[in-house]
Amino acid sequence: MYPLFVVLLAAVPLGTLAGAHRASVKSRHRHISRTQVSTNKTYLLEDFYQADDFFDQWSFFTGSDPTGGNVAYQDMQNAMSKGLAYVDDCDNSTVLAVDSTSTVPLSPVRITSNKNYSSGLFILDAAAMPVGCGTWPSFWTVGPNWPMAGEIDIVEGVNNQATNQMTLHSGTNVACTIDTALESFAGHVLGTNCYSTPTADAGCGISDTDTRSFGYGFNGAQGGVFALLWDQSAGMSMWNFPRADIPADITAKAPTPATWGTPAGFWSSQTCDISTNFYEHVMVIDTTVCGNWATSAYASSGCPGTCSSMVANATNFADAKWVINYIAVYQ
Repeated sequence: MYPLFVVLLAAVPLGTLAGAHRASVKSRHRHISRTQVSTNKTYLLEDFYQADDFFDQWSFFTGSDPTGGNVAYQDMQNAMSKGLAYVDDCDNSTVLAVDSTSTVPLSPVRITSNKNYSSGLFILDAAAMPVGCGTWPSFWTVGPNWPMAGEIDIVEGVNNQATNQMTLHSGTNVACTIDTALESFAGHVLGTNCYSTPTADAGCGISDTDTRSFGYGFNGAQGGVFALLWDQSAGMSMWNFPRADIPADITAKAPTPATWGTPAGFWSSQTCDISTNFYEHVMVIDTTVCGNWATSAYASSGCPGTCSSMVANATNFADAKWVINYIAVYQ
């Protein structure tokens, strides 16, 4: 993990400066199924973000990038006038892009939901995500006064990373760990202690094993669905479903997570006090360029030159865009 810059400005709503921003720890563990991931409950739709409603219910972040990216985040007016945030009238998808015609610092978009949540089933359906050397896309949730109210990274990675990285960050003195003897999930453990500080923020991460869960593999599969089930009594579960494998109940807006099979990541309430460590979270979608993690991992990602040289030519980021079909929150 690479340290966050401590720039929690009072003008930024609900701790949205908290940041995402991982290092790779390479231990792997075998997982023994002993914990119930979810009940047979069918969840009911609470909020549905799509098309023009998307921008009505999200705020544009314009502060300096707390992860050290070589970017200048755009407000709504500038983002829309530059074609960096818009709704595609052909399919009602929401597009969030990095300006591939600008000069350094590049101009991307980072948006935050106006509403906060302390539990629920969160579903992101995306047709594409930002890809390429120097990119650092993420979809995450964060509470106030980071890291005290926690952070949940649902989608995250850098450069040419092959699979998605999912991470929890806690900030209280109440335990939150992954006990690999109790968990049931398909991913590889990157770290077991979720406790994070501004100078040691690796958290407890799990790497997906499916190459369709991130980057070029995700886009090549025509995108798909990411799901977070935040259950105060059971724990946190995350899934990724490529487009061809999206469960019918998700498409029907009647999701029943108990039927989805083994999650890619699971953090049990037996070893993490969920309600104490995670509450009042807003959702965040962003793309930064270079920054602490993407720069540190650049050479090992098989990328040419340096991250600085890559960002000097904005046309390298023509494919650095989110294409989002919808985000749904169920309770």
